[in-house]
Order: sequence, then C-alpha cells, then structure tokens
Amino acid sequence: KGHKWFISDAKKDAKPQSLDIASQRVFVVPHQQWDQMYRDAWRMQRAYFYNPNYDGLDIDAAQKEFAHYLPGIASRDGLTFLFREMMSYMSVGHMFINGGYRPTMQQIHVGLMGANYAVEHGRYRITRIFSAGSWNPDIYAPLAQPGLKVKNGDYLLAVNGQQIRGNENIYKVFQDLANLKVTLTVGPHPDMKDAHQITVKTIPSEAGLRHVAWINHNMALVNKLSGGKLGYVYLPDTGEGGFTNFNRYFFSQVDKKGVIVDERFNHGGDISDYIIQYLERRPMSLIVSRWIPPHVDPSMAIFGPKVMLINQFSGSGGDALPWYFKKDKVGTLVGERTWGGLVGIGGYPKLMDGGSITSPRVAVEGIDGSFPVENHGVAPDVTVWQDPQLMRKGHDPQLERGVEIALKQLKENPQPKYTRPPWRNYHPKLPPLPDSTR
Repeated sequence: KGHKWFISDAKKDAKPQSLDIASQRVFVVPHQQWDQMYRDAWRMQRAYFYNPNYDGLDIDAAQKEFAHYLPGIASRDGLTFLFREMMSYMSVGHMFINGGYRPTMQQIHVGLMGANYAVEHGRYRITRIFSAGSWNPDIYAPLAQPGLKVKNGDYLLAVNGQQIRGNENIYKVFQDLANLKVTLTVGPHPDMKDAHQITVKTIPSEAGLRHVAWINHNMALVNKLSGGKLGYVYLPDTGEGGFTNFNRYFFSQVDKKGVIVDERFNHGGDISDYIIQYLERRPMSLIVSRWIPPHVDPSMAIFGPKVMLINQFSGSGGDALPWYFKKDKVGTLVGERTWGGLVGIGGYPKLMDGGSITSPRVAVEGIDGSFPVENHGVAPDVTVWQDPQLMRKGHDPQLERGVEIALKQLKENPQPKYTRPPWRNYHPKLPPLPDSTR
C-alpha cells in the first residue's frame, strides 16, 4: 500500500501486519538486467508503435543485429547509448530514452536573486533587477519586493556577513541557500560606505523571471517598431503555459490592428486548434446602440494581419500550430523550419531499473492522405536566420522582420471602417432624429 508492504493471513477478517523493509537490500546482476531491458525495449515498439509495419524496419532483424553489442556493455550509460543508436532506425521523432540507475550525486541548491551583475571596482554591482510583473503569482522576484532598499547600480557586498569580491564566483556564497532567507549587505559604493542590510528570500531558479522579462521586452519592441499598431503574444507550448499566455496576452490586445504570434522554442503539448480558431475570427456584424459607439462583433478578435514566428526548436504541438496556421491561410510564417515531430507519445511501462523508452503511438496526418510534417517540419513563408552577430548587438532579426511584414500588409490592406446605416424612421412625416447618441 503506497510505499509500504504488508503481510496477512488469507483467512477472513485477518489483520495485515506491516513489514519493516528499511534494512532489506536487493542484489542484482547488471548484465542480466540489461539483457532483459534490451528485450523489453523492442517489446514496447512491437506493442505500441503507431505503424504496424514499423515504418518499414524489420524489427526482428534489428533486435538480433544490435544484440551483438550487449556482451560488451560495461555500464548503464553504455546500454542507454545502445538504445539511442538502435532506436534511431525507427526514424521517428518523440523517440526518447531516459533515466535508469545512476549513482546518487550530492545536490547543491544555489540560492538566486533574480539579478544581473557586473564586476566593477573589484566588487559585484547589480546591473538589473528582474521583476515578476503584476499578473502571475507563481513567479517571485527576490530583489523586486516592496519596501526593499535596493536598486540597479547598488553593490552586493556581503551575504550573511560573508564578503564577496569581484575575483570570486558570486554563486559560491549562495550554495545551499535556495528558498532560504538571507541577509544581504548592499550599498552605493564598493568600499562599504553608506552600506546597509536587507533580508530577502532566495529562489532556486531564475528561468521564470528571465522568461517574463524576455516576453515583456518583445512586447515593448513590437509596440515601438509598429507605433502601437501591433500586439505580441508568446506561446511557450501548446499546453497549460501556452493557453494561459494566449488568454492573458491576446485578449488584452484586441484593440490592436494586427498581431505577432511568437511560437519559437514551443515544446508542444496538445493540438492547439483553439488558438487557430480565435486567430481566424472574421467580422460578422456591427453592434449599434445609442449610448456607445458602434463596434464589430465578435469583439474578442484581431482582424488585421497576423504573423507567426517559428524556428527549429518549435516541435510536436509546436509543429501542429504553424501547420494549421498555414493550412488555413491565417497569416504569414516567418523564421526557420520547425522540428518535425507529430507522432505523439504516452502511457508506457517503466524499464526494470526505473528508466524509460518511448514508442511514438499516435500520428497526426493530413486529411488528404499526406503525412507532411513528421521528419520534415513546417517551412516558413519567409525564411529569416537568427544572425548571432546581430543578436549580440541586441537585435532579433526574426521578430523585426515579422513586424516589418505585418506593417506592410496592414498598409496594403487597411482594415475597413464600418459605419452604421441611418437610424430607421417608420414615420417619415416626423422630423428626422439628430445624428447623435441622445
């Protein structure tokens, strides 16, 4: 039951007795385990693989061929390497080999401040404090909390009384301090003059903070380059994160004339037809009232040009999204060809030592009998390479080109202005109503 073991007499109403297994050990013969897991890996492909002819591979022959390497394996890493080599012949994406027994390693959790630093005058100076923004309570920014007397440009002089110098690794003094309160000595000068102490709680990862900062930077850049005409929506995946971002950012920008949908680095999840349906919305009617200006229905929509940014790190659901976008002619794809993996995975037994191997089992194919995405990806309408030299100078070539294309499309195809007809008058002998809201 759970992680506990019990033993009981088979008689009716017998009470199970808990077994103390804390001191028990299981001894294994690694090569026997590896042989068994090798057979299990091929059994999973026979049982789960989406294509009954295994994309043309003779898996019986493949199993026999690669078995020649088993006697020479000397570690679990060697077995993992063999798995990766042999499963590459399945020629499909989502073929993942993970886990397995590993020696236990000591974990050192470093506390982080959510900040950038520069070494100046032999000390660490805070050059940027990252903020969590105002809408996501799951993201915590240690140095951006209300009431803290710290700002960009201050020096971080000591942690829990231990001074830190510019020739030392700043993260050394934060070892084993993740998710703990620490006392920082900060000040405007590198020599402790006018320094003071503050107490903050560290975080184990800055990924969320930096991700939000990147999104906010992109939104500000799109707003600047387009003169406020275009919105920006970033979709990190096609699961909870992507749908949350779409709902949060798209519907708050429906006053824009066009939108940049950025799905670069999208690591997939579900099939995102929901997002496509909202991007495809077209004007259907005009809502008229005497008290408010006329507005178009559906109101929660952006009717102008749409550009989707893609790259080679967009995959799975991140392949399906631009594929649907392209099939339905929603807008223009800009960037680089996507990963190309649309045979989904899920629901496999673990291997004997806790490792895992997948067998892609659900393929997403075209309704016209084609299979256009798997092992190919979705090609952009306009190819833009992320030139590292330009990126080091602070540019984002794909985003900038996307804005340029959307603005050009907006200029060539300006959105029509809808006007209401004259107020109806079924009694023409009466004087006409004034053209006003009263």
